[in-house]
Amino acid sequence: MEFISQDIENYAELHTQDESALLKRISRNTYANVLMPRMLSGKLQGRMLAAISQMIRPNRILEIGTFTGYSALCLAEGLAEGGKLITIDINEELEEMVRGFIKESDMESSIDYRIGNALTFIPAIEEQFDLVFIDADKINYTNYYKLVFDKVKKGGFILVDNVLWSGKILLQDGKKADKDTQALIDFNTLVHRDERVENVLLPIRDGLMILRKK
Repeated sequence: MEFISQDIENYAELHTQDESALLKRISRNTYANVLMPRMLSGKLQGRMLAAISQMIRPNRILEIGTFTGYSALCLAEGLAEGGKLITIDINEELEEMVRGFIKESDMESSIDYRIGNALTFIPAIEEQFDLVFIDADKINYTNYYKLVFDKVKKGGFILVDNVLWSGKILLQDGKKADKDTQALIDFNTLVHRDERVENVLLPIRDGLMILRKK
């Protein structure tokens, strides 16, 4: 995930608004107790997600991939009054921890946390979303995109994490792509060619794709 020097990243974080005490605790707890803690968004990307949400002021947000709840709480900061965020994750082992963090926040009533397979949940959701964040298993990125597209309002946004995949999408030195890498290459190509959206790929953390539905 290190695309810029650690010194530059540290400087950027020092000059970015601080995260809340609860978010700091979620981060510490995740790194201390959860496997693959780098899946957590972290301060810089978390503040980016919060800023995007605050600019859009969404009434409805869908998040695919909750992990330990950090990004959900960041995205929920921008919800319009009376808004709701639905977040879906398949890992039931983290459910108690995540529900505890959500309960500690002041956004519990606005967050609908669901455990299960998003591929099954999404078709049954009748909401229309202003903002969608995809950050789950990479193999299914294209499937998630296709499932949510018609549920995104015209002018709405889809954010997609990990699209640079630690640089592996470049296939340097003639290396053959593994399944996750190829899935991301295919996804990036698909959305870049999709004339129904406008897109920009930002080299933030592990790559953040921003798509706006025309």
